[in-house]
Amino acid sequence: MSMADICFKEMCRDILENGTSTEGEKVRPHWEDGTPAYTIKKFGVVNRYDLRKEFPVITLRRTAIKSATEEMLWIWQQKSNDIHWLHSHIWDEWADENGSIGKAYGYQMGVKHKYKEGMMDQVDRVIYDLKNNPFSRRILTNLYVHQDLSEMNLYPCAYSMTFNVTQRPGEDKLTLNAILNQRSQDVLMANNWNVVQYAVLVHMLARTCDMEVGELVHVIADAHIYDRHVDMIKELLSRECYPAPEFWLNPDKKDFYDFTRDDVKLIGYKYGEEFEDIPVAI
Repeated sequence: MSMADICFKEMCRDILENGTSTEGEKVRPHWEDGTPAYTIKKFGVVNRYDLRKEFPVITLRRTAIKSATEEMLWIWQQKSNDIHWLHSHIWDEWADENGSIGKAYGYQMGVKHKYKEGMMDQVDRVIYDLKNNPFSRRILTNLYVHQDLSEMNLYPCAYSMTFNVTQRPGEDKLTLNAILNQRSQDVLMANNWNVVQYAVLVHMLARTCDMEVGELVHVIADAHIYDRHVDMIKELLSRECYPAPEFWLNPDKKDFYDFTRDDVKLIGYKYGEEFEDIPVAI
């Protein structure tokens, strides 16, 4: 079975068996009918994925790799806050009448900052350092900019990536590792979605910088299962798992800014049946 399935199942069991409930507390999220959206939550969940061994997509249900990649590129490559760039409608709930989510996510990636090497945005700075200062311990991005929070239609959930490069004994190429920090996560809706899109990001940046992929470490401060998702999570825990598929990244592309959603695919991807009408807390 996929190691991502094992990781997902262990995390979900831990949340259900050892997590704490927010029922009765004053919570911000609510369901479409106005009912408070309570959760079972676990603090400080850490999952590790070795991208050399396999691509971390679950097979318990389908994760749409092209849509996940598109959203990542919307933020990291297009540096956009305009939902019209996306094929999916995931962000519609948080967009204004012009389709903007405010000074969130991609907007922050596009802001240029002054460095001694010149003016660069966060993405270009990461690529510059990976190519020129790969062993720096300062290669990271941050989307949680307090001065702009009031102008964000949604506070960033996955808010920071920290990159760390290692030299494996006997190998010529360097290895690119990364930590994804997330303040909050809806486990059913977003867990593997985020893992997949940031695994793709590591693969694309490794290709851009002529490196090998290494580990992706996912740190979640508040990993939660919503009350109306519990039965679906329990069903996933009972499902059969399949072997991990093969990840394909277009070998003709070597520049991060050239990649599109069509440059990724999963070969031999088998997965369980999708749920219909999953309620989304807002």
